[in-house]
Amino acid sequence: MSPLARLAATIEARRDADPESSWTARLLARGPEACAAKFGEEAVEAVIEAVRGDRERLAAEAADALYHLLVMCAARGVTLAEIEAELARREGRSGIDEKSARG
Repeated sequence: MSPLARLAATIEARRDADPESSWTARLLARGPEACAAKFGEEAVEAVIEAVRGDRERLAAEAADALYHLLVMCAARGVTLAEIEAELARREGRSGIDEKSARG
């Protein structure tokens, strides 16, 4: 199992945990909108580090952003398997072609 798959499984396992003992449970208890806001904050922090050019900090912020992306998706019932299926569907297709097909 990949680290990302283990992370997604941990997020799902902590869905019903006590929000006082689990950050993931606390985020999910706040609802999808709060999870989305937190993901947005983490994404901005990753962008800042990308602009600054600090590779180590960027890796750390990217990890935070991936975690919060998975939490946000879990809050709406979207699984890592669904995300991976969408990525597989797009594989081998030009990004330009894929965007054009969206309409």
